[in-house]
Amino acid sequence: MGLNITGKILSSHLVKGSLEAGKAIEIRIDQTLTQDATGTMAYLQFEATGLERVRNELAVSYVDHNTVQVGFENADDHRYLQTVAAAKGVVFSRAGNGICHQVHLERFSVPGKTLLGSDSHTPTCGGIGMAAIGAGGLDVALAMAGVPFSLVCPRVINIKLSGRLRPFVTAKDIILKVLGHFGVKGNVNTVFEYSGDGVGTLSVPERATICNMGAECGVTFSVFPSDAITHEFLIKQGRGESYSPLSADSDAHYDGEYTIDLGALEPLAACPHSPGNVKSIRELAGMKVDQVLIGSCTNSSYADMAKVASILEGRRVNDNVSLGIAPGSRQVLMMISRDGSLEKMVRSGARILESACGFCIGNHQSPGTNAVSLRTNNRNFEGRSGTASAQVYLVSPEIAALSALTGYIADPFARNSAKAPDMPVINDFICDDGMLVFPPSDGSSVEIKRGPNIGEPPKCRPLEDILDGEVSIKVGDKITTDHIMPAGQRLKYRSNIPLYSTFVFENVDPSFHTRSAALRDEGKASFIVAGASYGQGSSREHAAICPMYLGVKAVLAISIERIHQANLCNFGILPLIFENEDDYRSLNQGDRLVIEDARSQVEKAAVTKQVIVRNLTRNSDYVMKLDVTPLQTDMLLKGGRLNQIREALDEKQI
Repeated sequence: MGLNITGKILSSHLVKGSLEAGKAIEIRIDQTLTQDATGTMAYLQFEATGLERVRNELAVSYVDHNTVQVGFENADDHRYLQTVAAAKGVVFSRAGNGICHQVHLERFSVPGKTLLGSDSHTPTCGGIGMAAIGAGGLDVALAMAGVPFSLVCPRVINIKLSGRLRPFVTAKDIILKVLGHFGVKGNVNTVFEYSGDGVGTLSVPERATICNMGAECGVTFSVFPSDAITHEFLIKQGRGESYSPLSADSDAHYDGEYTIDLGALEPLAACPHSPGNVKSIRELAGMKVDQVLIGSCTNSSYADMAKVASILEGRRVNDNVSLGIAPGSRQVLMMISRDGSLEKMVRSGARILESACGFCIGNHQSPGTNAVSLRTNNRNFEGRSGTASAQVYLVSPEIAALSALTGYIADPFARNSAKAPDMPVINDFICDDGMLVFPPSDGSSVEIKRGPNIGEPPKCRPLEDILDGEVSIKVGDKITTDHIMPAGQRLKYRSNIPLYSTFVFENVDPSFHTRSAALRDEGKASFIVAGASYGQGSSREHAAICPMYLGVKAVLAISIERIHQANLCNFGILPLIFENEDDYRSLNQGDRLVIEDARSQVEKAAVTKQVIVRNLTRNSDYVMKLDVTPLQTDMLLKGGRLNQIREALDEKQI
């Protein structure tokens, strides 16, 4: 039996295990990327290994999240990132060079390679045929140290695309169709692999858009073939030598299949407050719009920008709409400057925003009270925009531009005057790497500069024999990492764990920090009880680090998303799943819980997959599932991945 694309990449990088879906494997990581919101802690963790130089093929540090510099903290973080990159052999992408995923696709992506990034949208580069995986910063730090990445071998779903998209129907609509079908939960340890004659009609940036939002389904990564279109893209980027063909064998096995007729698709939108809440634009047409924002790592390519400019040309943004446009990279910005698209945008009344993550992470451009905001980014979780009462809809750039002109959600098929945007012909990209700082061959003399807000990675103690404490909070379904660790104005504190931990669950229960810290100081454990899909969204490991710092010892949930489950293990927090969902409903905040013989139970869970939790308040026992890999079992016993690695380095096993 032949191999699919996923199997070909994983098999060529396999270090340990066998490619059986559901089994633990370890793979070699070729490239890594970090961004500044997660990168500072990742490089502090890399420094903690004691290694002088990164060991993987390519490591790139991007500054694209915390570019709004109110106060000294972000500027100090960026100075640290640039100096530690020079010292440790990392390429540094300066603020203004663009969003990490867009820049990496343009300048560094290579078909058939593996990429691990400390950002959940790292799978964007699957659009060029990479196994690109989002992970916590510690996993990325260890990949830079040459440590194989541990994961569960995924099942592979073949998504077959047939036909061709109609005007005003886009790659964004393809992935929204996928999200509408698969939803945002239940896809853990899965890969979406795209095939079919429709693939050949999509450009690399369009494929990247689809892979980018596969993250919202919770899959490990998404991947497209590497073909003639891939080769053309790399040639125009001046990187033709990076091309190699990659496709599935004709008799490749898949664990499932889903077919989309591109010609039958219509424009779609993700409605508040989930990327999986998908409706047609036809159903929403006529809804008043207050704000439109175009950009983010999902939809900020040159083609996206040029089509938006074509729609806006010669027209004015509605008087009651604020339109902001953020090109995805410096390359894109220079290209729309060259071809006149930028002038068309400015003349229409659009506000040109920095080539950065910005509005997508709630770092600026928060909507007004109860406002309707149309955005081309990938997440519309409640409050993520910075305004709790805002209604955020995710749409394609074309729908966003049309709606900015009319002042309401516009259905292009219901408007006789809606002219399809011109598809730009790209003869060459502007390839200027002047904002990339390449490290010296020997960084030993480089001074690493640390500001007063930059601390050290917090230490975690080995697992204790008895975990005795209280349920410090009970939350419902779909609790995102934004709920756990707010971003926006709080992002600048990520280098300072004692301070950042005061904001854990700030927008859910502001008293959580005080309550948990008091339990910790009394020598008691904190337990978090959660519903389904706990920890969905961003890869931010601070959603595990800060609770660990506050004394959280276990999360008891109906289900936990992949990256967050890994982050919990990385920092010594037990990820426990209810065998009986009724037990979740019986628990309340303040209940006293005990896990007796915790070390022994975790060791035995390698076989039993179970841990017993006693509720002393209700005089009942809960059978919890602990489904972790042998590597994760060891790190839970030792108090986290960093303790485990330090021990291995001391024993010269790495």
